[in-house]
Amino acid sequence: MILLIGNRPALQIGRYQVLDYDTAWLDDALHRAARAADREDFPFVDDICGGIMKYLETKCPLKLLHIEDLFDRVRRMLVKIGCEHIAEKLEPLAPPVTVSLVHAALEAGNGFELAFFATLGLELRELRAAGAEEIRFAGLRESALILRGTSKWNKHCESVFSEIRAFLQNWDADLPKGTRPSRQRAATEC
Repeated sequence: MILLIGNRPALQIGRYQVLDYDTAWLDDALHRAARAADREDFPFVDDICGGIMKYLETKCPLKLLHIEDLFDRVRRMLVKIGCEHIAEKLEPLAPPVTVSLVHAALEAGNGFELAFFATLGLELRELRAAGAEEIRFAGLRESALILRGTSKWNKHCESVFSEIRAFLQNWDADLPKGTRPSRQRAATEC
């Protein structure tokens, strides 16, 4: 049977929606829950992931599914098959999310880099709280142009661009110990 990605609902993660996703993040979440429940030998992870994706592609009537709701359904399914301990340990984990920095730059406006970084920091904290660990960034160069209020690249844009990159590399360095590490990547277009 061929399953089409276009039949899956979009996943709502914070205020972002992810349309194209695979099962690696779901597999990772189930393995983490099994380890946390001292069941590293849990043999059904692939079957559960496959069943969830089949449900999303063929049976789910929703066009938009909140990540929390998906994990609530997974927990209920784990309880039904007798895996309560794993269900109790299951934490939401989102597929990779792409964040366009242009929105935060437009919201902050020309010359308001502090507002830009505050807005961006809030968005990133919200994404982390929703289970996003791999966050990809797009629009870095365009954001620098917007924040400097120019359409031509210059040394001031380069300075803001460097500040944005440093912020993105270090934004979660001050998180409390024990929280999940995040992985950030600048999109290829920067």
